[in-house]
Amino acid sequence: MKDLRLPITQRKKFTQPLGRLISGKREDTIGEVISFFKNERGINKGVDYRVYCVGDIVTKDFLENIYLREMIKICIIDEKTKRQRIDTPFKEFFEHIIELENPTGTISKDMWLKLKELIENNRRVLVKIVEGEEDLLVIPLISGFSLLEGIKSYVFYGQPPVTNSEKPISEGLVMVEVTGQIQRIVTQLTKLMEKY
Repeated sequence: MKDLRLPITQRKKFTQPLGRLISGKREDTIGEVISFFKNERGINKGVDYRVYCVGDIVTKDFLENIYLREMIKICIIDEKTKRQRIDTPFKEFFEHIIELENPTGTISKDMWLKLKELIENNRRVLVKIVEGEEDLLVIPLISGFSLLEGIKSYVFYGQPPVTNSEKPISEGLVMVEVTGQIQRIVTQLTKLMEKY
């Protein structure tokens, strides 16, 4: 892989939710996620549910909920939200905390292999982006999964409101079940990015 940069002309395509958008305030969206997993785990006994969070607010909300916290594997943060510093709770929950760089508006080539390696290690890892931002890392994260029987993986990230498009998008939480179809969509998105 090469380093990829998001061109200004393609930004609108990257604002579309990759999965199910749960609209609403944080306390409402988290409640809906809990209900979803309680129902899923009740139906699919024996399935290993794994959760991956991208973004500081999403990570904070999931870590603060004891039910959701037990499913978390990887969280990717930059310790900023709306340019304000934010502290991440329960850092002791993670087996490893690693610091990486990912320039703003890009996906660095190292991220593809690093995130795949972290997924395969199946440990609880907090990834701190110390230079740049985490926003686009949903893409290499989703790409890094091997689809295995008996494991259901979900990626969560925050959706800011989008008002300057034909179809406005409300604020909320995006829940992406990692499937072959979503991986193909993500591959198509990478083709819109510039190599540099």
